[in-house]
Amino acid sequence: MAIVSVALPEESRLLHTLGLLASGLARQPVAVQALARTPASAPAPGQAHALPPRAVLIGQPARLLVPANLPMQAHLHAATMAHAAAHLRFSPARQDSSTLKPMGQAVVGALEDARVERLLCLQHPGVRRWFEACIAPEPDPSDLGFAAFMARLDRMLLWPERMDGNHWIHKARDLFENTATRHGLEDYAAFRAIASILANDLGQMRVHMDPQHHAVPSIYRDDNSYLWQHPESPQGEEDTLALQQTAARAAPPPSAGAGQQSDAQEGPSLDLDPGLELSRHSYPEWDRRSERLKTDWCTVIDTLPAWQAEALAGKGSQAGRQTLPPLPLPPARQLDRRQRLRRQWEGDDLDFNAAIEVQVDRRLNLRPEPRLFMRAGKGPRPTSVLVLMDASESVNTPGPHGASLLELEKQAALMLAESRAGHRTGVDRLAIHAFSSNTRAEVRYLRLLDFGQPFAAAAATRLQALQGRHSTRLGAALRHASSLLAAEPAGQRHLLVITDGAPADIDVHDDRYLIEDARHAVQQARAAGIRISCLAVDSQADSYVRHIFGGRNYGIADDARHLPRRLSQMGAKLAAGR
Repeated sequence: MAIVSVALPEESRLLHTLGLLASGLARQPVAVQALARTPASAPAPGQAHALPPRAVLIGQPARLLVPANLPMQAHLHAATMAHAAAHLRFSPARQDSSTLKPMGQAVVGALEDARVERLLCLQHPGVRRWFEACIAPEPDPSDLGFAAFMARLDRMLLWPERMDGNHWIHKARDLFENTATRHGLEDYAAFRAIASILANDLGQMRVHMDPQHHAVPSIYRDDNSYLWQHPESPQGEEDTLALQQTAARAAPPPSAGAGQQSDAQEGPSLDLDPGLELSRHSYPEWDRRSERLKTDWCTVIDTLPAWQAEALAGKGSQAGRQTLPPLPLPPARQLDRRQRLRRQWEGDDLDFNAAIEVQVDRRLNLRPEPRLFMRAGKGPRPTSVLVLMDASESVNTPGPHGASLLELEKQAALMLAESRAGHRTGVDRLAIHAFSSNTRAEVRYLRLLDFGQPFAAAAATRLQALQGRHSTRLGAALRHASSLLAAEPAGQRHLLVITDGAPADIDVHDDRYLIEDARHAVQQARAAGIRISCLAVDSQADSYVRHIFGGRNYGIADDARHLPRRLSQMGAKLAAGR
């Protein structure tokens, strides 16, 4: 399929002139060509008109393919040339796109557009008026769709002194300006990092993006394909470019009863059955500004997922279940864990704590307690471990190697449960739960495997049916999990959290609010004798995880594929009482 149309003499002269302008700004030869005219694309759902195709920038050698139906306006053509030149001078080309879903790529592209334009304006201040004349028009303030957010973001980054009224737009502006001040506009990696934060926020806000109907809001900007290295295509470059300019294909309608699918997922929609509601509980929440607990602020809903499938799972044979290898636990797990009774009249060892208290009592002229020994108890000291998994929407995102974090969480939990069932761990009682949130009024707490429950087909069914949805209100889930652990028999009580990001929810606009609430919940649990640890699957988690759980009570799996192994290591440490 040909992509370059036959140009008329007037068009040839125009393209040659535009090429000279682009070459001068880019400081390298740039060929400007016209894209073949394409049929009008179908408008996206909810749009009155379809967006025209965007320009396509190609490197090595540099070519800019301009849509043939671009309006004949001098400032529009000038802005198009200037923007392309800015990319050629300041943007790294063909970055790996496998780690980003479409929404993330769009946010990275928007920040990169603003970054390179600002760099070009510093050297050529006159081009700014071209950008200002052609920036995307201001959308309806009530429009909370992804396209509206991108258009508002473009305008805010061009005029940062203006006010928008949306907390996400202001957060994006503040992050952009702070990054420019601290790292400089030349630091692409720094802006790429804040793009990940902003894209995650949009996911937590449940902003939906339809990649097939999305286009860069500002008409003078190219489609940002120059930035990304996509998987190899069987078509040649020419055909691929032509396909980028064809009409957008309408997405197939969702199946009946299916919930909204994540932007990172492809294929059929998942059945987002909320499960069977068991009970409701009210918990407080810590307000960091007023430094007080807001009583009965959050509603935690105890839920039994996949309860309708339990009967079938219970009747079925075990042959259908995958047999997983045991966890590689250290030999120390076989050591005697008999309970040590302190403050005894006689025994095999000296109780050093009691001896110290004797010396204190003598200095205070008090009668010391003569029971100074320790001896072995009659039975083992029970160990209860509750694994609490993050089941928010973000865990559905496929990783660079295909498997999502949710699938790896399930695998790790299955391995731990199978090993516990085979008495290959030091855990006497094991529970596996998960959580997600949809504002403070709906914190779903999913009971996958409860204390004292054998790991049978029904529990495996519930675990396999787990699906990520909504947000991460960690503090409320921690308080509920702690209350369940407090009811366990006396002994060691451990709570292990698996998460992929900082706490967030759509009804909270303060980034630190839920982090401080989770920290307060951890402190309350530890005061009640519960040990809490965290395993984070996020290379940037050190800052907030350390603050919430403390310096020695967390681990980070830089690669999600290492989650099962890291969980086995942390489980062994917890069971050993370390």
